[in-house]
Amino acid sequence: MRIEAYTQIQQLYNTNKVTKGSSVAKQGRLDEVQISSVGLNIQNAKAAVNASPDIRYDVVEPLKKAVQDGTYEVSGESFAEKLMKKYEEMR
Repeated sequence: MRIEAYTQIQQLYNTNKVTKGSSVAKQGRLDEVQISSVGLNIQNAKAAVNASPDIRYDVVEPLKKAVQDGTYEVSGESFAEKLMKKYEEMR
C-alpha cells in the first residue's frame, strides 16, 4: 500500500476545510436557497400524496364484501393475459 498517495489525498481535503470565523462570515453574507417552479410542483405533489389515504375504501370495500360472500369471480383468461403481459415486461 502506498502511504504517500493517501497523505497527498488527505492534504487535498484538508485545504478545503472551513474554519470558524472565516472571511465570508465576517462580511455578513448569508446563504440563499431558491426553489424552481418544478421543485415547488414536486413539493405540492408530495404534500397531496401524503394527505391522501393509503387505502381507497370506496374501491376496496365492494371487493372485500364480494370475496366474503363468495360472489367474487376471477376470469381465467383475464388473469392469464395479465400474467403474460407482466412476463413480457420482465424480459
